[in-house]
Order: sequence, then structure tokens, then C-alpha cells
Amino acid sequence: MSDYIKTIDRINAAYTDIKNRAEILSKPEEIRHVWVRKSGSIEVSFEKGIHPISFMTAKSKMKVRFSPSEVFKNIFQSYIDAWNAAPFGRYFLNSVFVASSTTILEIIFASMAAFAFAKMRFFGKNVIFLILLSTMMVPGEIFLIPNYITLTRLGWIDTYYALIVPWTTSVFAIFLLRQYFMTLPDELYDAAKIDGCSRWRFLWMVAVPLSKPIIVTAALLKFIGSWNAFLWVLIMTKSPEMRTIPVGLQNFSSEAGTVYNQLMAASTFSLLPIIVLFLFAQKQLIRGIARTGLK
Repeated sequence: MSDYIKTIDRINAAYTDIKNRAEILSKPEEIRHVWVRKSGSIEVSFEKGIHPISFMTAKSKMKVRFSPSEVFKNIFQSYIDAWNAAPFGRYFLNSVFVASSTTILEIIFASMAAFAFAKMRFFGKNVIFLILLSTMMVPGEIFLIPNYITLTRLGWIDTYYALIVPWTTSVFAIFLLRQYFMTLPDELYDAAKIDGCSRWRFLWMVAVPLSKPIIVTAALLKFIGSWNAFLWVLIMTKSPEMRTIPVGLQNFSSEAGTVYNQLMAASTFSLLPIIVLFLFAQKQLIRGIARTGLK
């Protein structure tokens, strides 16, 4: 154990000095290889195995010395390396396009369905709505294989259609909008019909503008869900050109290990659009959730 401690002490003495840390001064016999990274880190492999206790004992004696300028020298280097490690520009475009498309289409379809359940009268309305709500108790993973088979027969594998079309409807969004539409006075709807306003026009010219808080809430929740989608995108895409950011983060993990500094950097800038979107929409989000279902 003492030999290993002396060896590590010699390495420590050689590299704690800033002037000599960038190059090998001498390599003791016990050392097989020594690698010096650009970041200043050192990797050492021994000819013989080293006991964990001796390593921990020696490690506790080491000291690290550096100047304040070195702290800020490469502070953004991991972000640069992470961006260049994979086509993250393409991943960002795919994520924005897929998330925006699914969000817009879902709000359109959910608004029409919610208005029908809230203001229109037809046979079995409540029963149909309860059946739709019951589907929320079914785990989404159950539909992976049937949906995959269907999209394979349509020839949509590795296309934007597969990433967008299956997620353009949401029972949860229909539920949110229906509850909000029900708070709109029926007298307002009846007065609009007397003035010759059609249902379609009342929906988009009256109901939707008055329901801005809940629509922003539903849109934000959908955008975040689409942005963070991983399993479906992983299954439906084959080429890197069709992948989104969550799947792209896999580039930093492999059987050999995980590059944590680049993975954390990539995760950080992948969250920035969501954070910015929330900061701009938080007022409407809180108002929409607070007023949903109140009469």
C-alpha cells in the first residue's frame, strides 16, 4: 500500500504545479499509461491492480491547485462540445416543428369536441363523454404496438406523419376545454343564435377568445408533452434526421459509459425553450387552471 501511496504522491507533486501539469515529467514503473486531457484532468492506469482502500487513502492526501482564471476559462466548453457532438440544430428544428404542429392541431380538434359536449344537445352526449374519460385510465403503452402496425401499413415509419398525426387529439384537453366552455352563459349562446350567428362562428369568434386562459394552459401542457416525448419517437424513427432532442440525448450514453458533462449541458439548453415559454405564459396558465370547472 505504501508503494502505491508514494507513486500517487509523485504524480500529485508533478501535476499540482501549474507550470508542469500539462505534460508528463516522469512515469514511475508502476504506471502503465497516463493521459492528460485538454481540460486538465489526468487518467492513470496501473500495471497491477490497486486496492480500493489504498486508493482512497492516497486520494485523501491529494491537493488541487489552480488559478481563478482557470475556473472561467472553459466554463462553456461543455456546451460547445455537446452541440457539436450531434446534429442538435436538426434535433431542435424537429422538436419545434413536431411540438408546434401537434399543439395547434390538438387545440383545434379539442375545441370543436369540447364545444359539442358543452353547448350542443344530442342523444347520448354524457355517455359518450364518460366513455372518452374512461380511456384516460388506459396506459398509453398499450397502444404502442397497434399504432406501430397501423403506421407501418400506411408507410409512415420515419416520417413526420408518424410523429404528429397520432397525437393530435387528447381526451384531457377536451375535458379541460369542456369544463371551461360550460362556464360560459347559455344566454350568450342563445343570443348569438338569435342574431344569426352559426355554431361554427360562435365557437371561433366568441367561445375561443373568451377561453384564452384555458386554451393557453392546454396548449402549454401539450407542447411540453410533445417536446419531451421519447419512447414513441425512438420507436418510429430510424434516421438521425427525424429524431428530436430527447432521443438525441442518447448520443452521450453508450455501453462504454456516459459523458455526463456534455449530457448535462445538452439537457440544459434543451430545456431553455420550455422555460422561456413558461415564463411568458405562466399568468394565463395559473388563471386557466384556477378557473377551470368554476361556475
